[in-house]
Amino acid sequence: MEKKTTDFSGKWKMKSSECFEDLLKALGVNVFLRKIAVRAASSPAVEITQQDESLSIKTSTSVRTTHVSFTVGQSFNETTVDGRPCTSFPKWETDSKISCEQTVPKGDGPKTAWTRELTNDGELILTMTAGDVVCTRVYERE
Repeated sequence: MEKKTTDFSGKWKMKSSECFEDLLKALGVNVFLRKIAVRAASSPAVEITQQDESLSIKTSTSVRTTHVSFTVGQSFNETTVDGRPCTSFPKWETDSKISCEQTVPKGDGPKTAWTRELTNDGELILTMTAGDVVCTRVYERE
C-alpha cells in the first residue's frame, strides 16, 4: 500500500508567533537587526508548492524574500535564519510532519533545526530551534 503524502501546498498567512526575537538573540543577531527582523517578519507571506516529496517554499517579508526547494529524504544546502550557510536533511517525522536538522560546516553558533507540521484542523506549524530556544509560528491558509 502506498503512503499518502501530506500536501503542504498553498498560500499561508501567519496567525501567531512566539519567541522569534529570542531565537534571533540565541543566534547572536545584534539588537538593531533583531528589531528590523521582528518587524519585517511579523506578517510574512508564505507560498508552498509541492510535488510528491519535493517542496518549494517562498517566504516574503517587507525586507527580503527567501526561497528554498528540497526533497524529503535528501540533504540540501540552505542558510540558517541568521544567514549562515548550512546543509539540511529533511525527513518525515510523522505522516504530517517534516523535521530538518541543520549542520553548519564551520560549527559556529548553536545547533539549529526546523519542523513543519500540518495539523488536523488545517494549520501549518513551523518550529525553529537554536540551542534550547524554540520559536513557534502558526499559519493558516489564505
